[in-house]
Amino acid sequence: MDKVLNPRIKICCISNIAEAKMAIKMGASAIGLVSEMPSGPGVISMETIKLIAAFVPPPIATFLLTSKQDVNDIIKQHEYCRTNTIQICDNLTTGTHKDLKEALPGIAIVQVIHVTGEESITEALAIKNEVNAILLDSGNQSKQVKELGGTGRTHNWEVSCKIREKLDIPIFLAGGIKPDNIAQAINQVHPFGIDLCSGVRTNGKLDEIKLQQLFSNIERSKR
Repeated sequence: MDKVLNPRIKICCISNIAEAKMAIKMGASAIGLVSEMPSGPGVISMETIKLIAAFVPPPIATFLLTSKQDVNDIIKQHEYCRTNTIQICDNLTTGTHKDLKEALPGIAIVQVIHVTGEESITEALAIKNEVNAILLDSGNQSKQVKELGGTGRTHNWEVSCKIREKLDIPIFLAGGIKPDNIAQAINQVHPFGIDLCSGVRTNGKLDEIKLQQLFSNIERSKR
């Protein structure tokens, strides 16, 4: 995909309507709502996800983050939560992305790829025609307790850049991004979107000052 100079900003781990309001007010074009995960921050109840998703106005994207690996389970989750985007944080083991798209027309499907090395390029290429976007994150699915995101660690952005160059679908970059390195992330990878969680939080709560710094540094990166 071509370089993007003005990436979409997704604020993840939104925990309530007040945080959603703050993120949108500051300039976020997407928010992430985290359902049950084996590890990591930001998990909220299905009821809360449904409540926030119903509150957020279009054209803001609402991402349901799911760790489920069975397409039927993901469909059931979405039918309850009613977000406009589904972010699959693990590999599907039952059913396919195509099954999911056919069952949920109009819902964007985003697959997470945990960038561990050059093999992640092959993984991304294999699904490029099956999803609406790919989100590149730091994680480790092979650990006894899986890491499916929210690690606060960066990964090898050189690999992420190679993936962005080879694919013609939107790429989101996540993992350890914060106000201090947002310009570097944009200038090195040129992703369609940037995904942040801990980098704009203080003691687990969304921090308006850090959000201001984030968007200010994004504007500076364009000059």
